[in-house]
Amino acid sequence: MPRPSRNLDQALLAAGRELFPLRGCAGLSVREVAEKADVNLGMFHYHFKSREAFLRAVMQQGYETMFASLSLEAARPADTETRLRHAMRAIARFARDNRRFIARLMADALSGEACAREFLRDNLPRHLDVMRRIVAQGQKEGVFAPVPLPQAMGVCAGAMAMPILVGGAMIDSGMLDAATARMIEGVLLSDTALDQRIELALRAIHNPPAAAARRAKRPAQPRGKP
Repeated sequence: MPRPSRNLDQALLAAGRELFPLRGCAGLSVREVAEKADVNLGMFHYHFKSREAFLRAVMQQGYETMFASLSLEAARPADTETRLRHAMRAIARFARDNRRFIARLMADALSGEACAREFLRDNLPRHLDVMRRIVAQGQKEGVFAPVPLPQAMGVCAGAMAMPILVGGAMIDSGMLDAATARMIEGVLLSDTALDQRIELALRAIHNPPAAAARRAKRPAQPRGKP
């Protein structure tokens, strides 16, 4: 008869998420994870069988939460620009809240760690495809400029990811004084800052001729009396 979980697997995953930014794929120790989660080492092997399977589960758990939110936002009944705005917001806030994890994941992938590379290979196309389909639909409608899709996607991704990862790295490194770190966090990582950059990205890929045509079709508003 299977032993009851008592949510020990979730405790182990939570410990793994906390330790991964510090240790990475190569340095994450099964024993350290079990000790941090206050779980018997035997239960680790019972739930995950191997360190590699555990690492993949740690990576996948957070991603699936983000992807579910992204899919929900992308499917909401709205015009294409609003759908893209909401999809970008879901990704941006996930990246901001998990920036240390993502930075370590990218570093491990670039250094050749198989687990990180395989995770990105299997999952990166998923949310990019959601974005691609919305942008392509907007281009078809004439809302977004008819530039190559990778160009439009690069503008959107750059507005979301680069300030988060670079600004976050500066804050998390400890090389800034407290006042400067708070200032950078406010102007780059706050919800307001994320929304500002999303609007800038949407403006950058907007199709000016289409916008002008829509304005021209609007009925003239009567002028108020002086």
